[in-house]
Amino acid sequence: MSSEPAKAFVPIQVYALCARKTGSDMAAEKNAKAVDPFEAFRKMRDTYLEGMSKVMIDAVNTEEYAQATGALLNNYLTLSAPFREALDKAMIMSLEQFSLPSRQQVAALAERFTNLEMRLDDLDAKLDRIVALSSGARTATAGVSNDGKRARPEDGKSGKPAGRKQ
Repeated sequence: MSSEPAKAFVPIQVYALCARKTGSDMAAEKNAKAVDPFEAFRKMRDTYLEGMSKVMIDAVNTEEYAQATGALLNNYLTLSAPFREALDKAMIMSLEQFSLPSRQQVAALAERFTNLEMRLDDLDAKLDRIVALSSGARTATAGVSNDGKRARPEDGKSGKPAGRKQ
């Protein structure tokens, strides 16, 4: 055995395999388009998607497709009705336990509030007509005295009879 200390492994770089590029080679490389190995796959994918899109649009726009979809939906709704009813009953029971209103109860309240709002609007319109009629009657009687003659204003400026407040 030798008494020399072990040298650490130093990777050897080989420059002989890499040719040094000149300035003209680098300029030519920059001007050349980069080759994309996936470009052919992208074009193939796009062509496939366009073709399938046209086929599917043509298939969906037929009467047979509409009938088949309608029959499928009808069967689904028929088969799911018992499960939906059971779920509705369970939901109503759960809502009652938590003292929460059901969808039907909220809809009934909304309808009642709507009816109340419409009645209030009607009353408001009637009150507006009553106020308009009473103010019209008040202005008609304001200018006539008890004996049927027009009263004279005291100050000569206002059109109100003397001693009367409005």
